[in-house]
Amino acid sequence: MARTRRPRRPRLTIGLLVLASISIITLDYRGDAHGAIGHLKSAASDAFSPVQRVVDDVTHPIGSFLAGAVNGAEIERDNAKLRQEVGRLQGQVLAHRATANALKAIDQLNHLTWTEGIPTVTAQVIALNSSNFAATVELNVGSRRGVTAGMPVVGGAGLVGQVISTTSTTSTVRLITDAGSAVGVRYGPTSLELALAQGDGIGKPLDINFISPGTPLHTGEVLTTSGLQNGLFPPLIPVARITSFRSTASSTQENVSAQPVADLAQLDYVDVLQWPPAG
Repeated sequence: MARTRRPRRPRLTIGLLVLASISIITLDYRGDAHGAIGHLKSAASDAFSPVQRVVDDVTHPIGSFLAGAVNGAEIERDNAKLRQEVGRLQGQVLAHRATANALKAIDQLNHLTWTEGIPTVTAQVIALNSSNFAATVELNVGSRRGVTAGMPVVGGAGLVGQVISTTSTTSTVRLITDAGSAVGVRYGPTSLELALAQGDGIGKPLDINFISPGTPLHTGEVLTTSGLQNGLFPPLIPVARITSFRSTASSTQENVSAQPVADLAQLDYVDVLQWPPAG
């Protein structure tokens, strides 16, 4: 089989162009034939333009890829540093916010009007113990600070609960939402009517018992501690706000629910009132 000879024209064309370029450079250096050189330069540029475009099209993406790879690694390092710095700043913001919340809670305790004249021990909540019905918290103060079982515990908004046990350095407080908690309260326009606020479990509203059917009530009405003689709690401490009430023809009492005024899910600092129960 006879071999097919490749045309030699492209090689010859390139050779002539290279020779023409050398001649142009030589003439230009010597300063001869400026007009002719200009025309030859233009022709050579037109001849080489397609070749140059092909070379650029091939080499430009490669250069961009290499530059991108180098710059990408540097950008990723910068991003990692930025993420680390953002994390550090977020930690500082959270720490400042926690400090601000603690100072706000303590300031609220310092401005309570319904504890005036009663010695108090400020304490921090260090643990929450809860189940379906039981609800207690642990405080970082105990008998060394004069805390004993039976003392009321208040927050910035109102009654939190009552101390049920102590060690030398800690105490356990039963929250008013605990199923074993019962607080005598007052209600009505003259705050002379009496009822009993009983817990039904953490996160649940209080049941308000012993209110006669048809008694005038309104949602948002605040119930306060009764403060009866030999009572477990001082008088006029806010306990809860009425959230609903209803009765039927056969009801023996009004069915009343109330929400604790103290945010028991967000307790931080509280005051233990040195108000021991009677007896």
